[in-house]
Amino acid sequence: MSRISVQEAEKKFTEFLKGRQLKYTTQRQTILVESLKARGHFAADDLLDLSKKKDHTISKATLYRTLALLTDGKILEEHDFGRGRKVYERLLGHSHHDHMICVKCKKILEFENDRLEEIQEKEAKKMGFKIIFHSHKLFGLCRNCR
Repeated sequence: MSRISVQEAEKKFTEFLKGRQLKYTTQRQTILVESLKARGHFAADDLLDLSKKKDHTISKATLYRTLALLTDGKILEEHDFGRGRKVYERLLGHSHHDHMICVKCKKILEFENDRLEEIQEKEAKKMGFKIIFHSHKLFGLCRNCR
């Protein structure tokens, strides 16, 4: 998976915000930068803790509004892995991948499969359907929990 620089992410996010007539505030900048530093999947509360260390004025409401903007702007992707809370991961600068979630230990495994991608494209084409985006989430037991 490739990485994207903070500057590239800021450029994309500021352009997205301009299109919505919103400002790129220092709070939004802090949340963006901290979300890009996060490894793997992270919860909003984890990002709030990290962001508040940089700027104590960031509220939970500001964080959630900014997460929605980062998701709409295709910087982050939101997931519901059945844990009763949503998690996020970087979308910008990462290749597409799908997820396997262990229902016992909650481990998340990422995978890529070109054959699976080809099959779904073929099926969509047969039905006259254009895929805009998709997300495969497979729930089961990991190697350690079986």
